[in-house]
Amino acid sequence: MASLNLAESEQILAAAKAKVQSMGAKMSISVVDPRGDLIVMFRGDGASWRTPPISRAKAMAAACFGRPSGELTDNAQAPVFRGLMAMEGGHMIPGQGAVPAYRNGELVGAVGGSGGTAQEDEDASLAGIQALGLTTSA
Repeated sequence: MASLNLAESEQILAAAKAKVQSMGAKMSISVVDPRGDLIVMFRGDGASWRTPPISRAKAMAAACFGRPSGELTDNAQAPVFRGLMAMEGGHMIPGQGAVPAYRNGELVGAVGGSGGTAQEDEDASLAGIQALGLTTSA
């Protein structure tokens, strides 16, 4: 399974951080591999203590399903989805703010944000993906 490497993940994080700063938001951003395991994360100055785990949980949802986390919200109460969230110990959040990362049609990870509005979280995440020339769909 292909995955983002550390250098790529740090580039994504730098671009997302620049977007967060340009918005004046107090956010955290997480970059995960295709399984949802954390590669890198930052917590911006003034961001709440809860934003790092939420950013990772949104990124995990996007990675596990290969779709933006906001697209998963409508199915969040389905028994299978609830079971998966429980199996993951509650570390998966199907709420807007994270996008998957694809290279040449293959899922290589995801980026998630927390601390801004849901749209700001997604915009910062998307800025990171785009800076590396990746896409959000296969």
